[in-house]
Amino acid sequence: MKKILLKGGTVVSGSGMRRCDLLIEGEQIVRMEEMISCEDAEEINVSGKLVFPGFIDAHTHLNLHVAGTVTSDNFETGTAAAIAGGTTMVIDFGTQYHGETLKEGLANWHAMAGENGPNSCDYSYHMSISEWNPSVRDEVDDMMEEGITTFKIYMTYPAMMLNDGEIYEVLKKLREVGSFTGCHCENASVIDALIAEQKAMGNFGPSAHPLSRPDTMEAEAVHRLMVIAKEADAPIMVVHTTNEKALNEIIAARNNGVKAYSETCPQYLFLDRSMYDAPGFEGAKYICAPPLRTKHDQEVLWRAIRDGIIDTVSTDHCDFTLEQRKLGIDDFTKIPGGLPGIETRVNLLYSEGVGRKRIDAPCACRVMAENPAKLYGLYPKKGVLMEGSDADIVVIDPEREKIITASDWVTNCDNTPYEGMHLKGCVEKVFLRGNLCVDDGRLIRRGLGRFVKRRPPMFIR
Repeated sequence: MKKILLKGGTVVSGSGMRRCDLLIEGEQIVRMEEMISCEDAEEINVSGKLVFPGFIDAHTHLNLHVAGTVTSDNFETGTAAAIAGGTTMVIDFGTQYHGETLKEGLANWHAMAGENGPNSCDYSYHMSISEWNPSVRDEVDDMMEEGITTFKIYMTYPAMMLNDGEIYEVLKKLREVGSFTGCHCENASVIDALIAEQKAMGNFGPSAHPLSRPDTMEAEAVHRLMVIAKEADAPIMVVHTTNEKALNEIIAARNNGVKAYSETCPQYLFLDRSMYDAPGFEGAKYICAPPLRTKHDQEVLWRAIRDGIIDTVSTDHCDFTLEQRKLGIDDFTKIPGGLPGIETRVNLLYSEGVGRKRIDAPCACRVMAENPAKLYGLYPKKGVLMEGSDADIVVIDPEREKIITASDWVTNCDNTPYEGMHLKGCVEKVFLRGNLCVDDGRLIRRGLGRFVKRRPPMFIR
């Protein structure tokens, strides 16, 4: 088997950093020592560089049909964009639509994941539950056996949402099998009333979007979810946490004995609600749910990442072209919602997080690799650099500079909310199971991704 020796780098884990050589044989890491000599290995000098485990994006939407269109990235293009940006594993969302079984939903996603060509990073799915009944309850065990060991529920969107009683029953069942679910938290009925209110006032443009989905309606839903989780004695993950009020509800629930986890996304760390007031239809580029919040909320989220309150940073990657956004040019509720982020997350978090000393490198490793690997049943196969782990490795050059532009990226989307942003400290090399896929910051090899059957979660709280 081919051997590769990474020499002279600083290996980063969730608990610290150390100068360490790293020997890859085939698809695995086989030795990690301060000084390694191996005559039959290809030697790569990574002196002055940081060597991270491959990053995991646990929240993506590829090939998703929504608002009368489909995301511009499918699995083939989205996984290529992921690995180009340092993400070696994505977890998408298989979905059981109304009238379907969980098995049918899973089969549909397996088919979609292979219909456009080979994937370029490893992948799995959470299973989204849109309908709850005794048959679906029984299928949860089948999903666990298939390696689909975490789930997703919604408190908003009529086609997807469960009522509070159903949420309680889902949480109890998942507790029984050693699993948990992520939840999209917004108060659907009040949001519907606020949307109607905005339209009655003649507000149909993007600026009405954050007014119709305020932080209070996210926080209220988080509070309600925490009460249900407490009663069910079940762990719960709040996905895409956006603001201080919602975060305070999570903290209060933890203090009350709830195993509550929190995820946020780059858009809530770097963008704010003023984007919706851009002239013309420009604000449509930033439509997502929950909406962008305030600069104050950004700083609160950064502190929460640094202090270990937020457990993971994923992307909620869900991209659309500018032309697709025009579906809602006369009605903001018809604008396909979601932002691209799968290719930019790692560079953004390193440059603007570690580089600006908001967080340190081990923290970046925890929220983008180690914690998601543990929570989503991948550790220690992934999410950590240790002997026996997959050789999923990202080399970051702290001095490497890059300007983000949609004209020069792999993502299949003609716009990025970070256009023109200057970054320092960027991905230089990416290995997927020992295969060099990115070199000198450029994607050089595609198509090596595999579906990964996941184990049950390793709870970290």
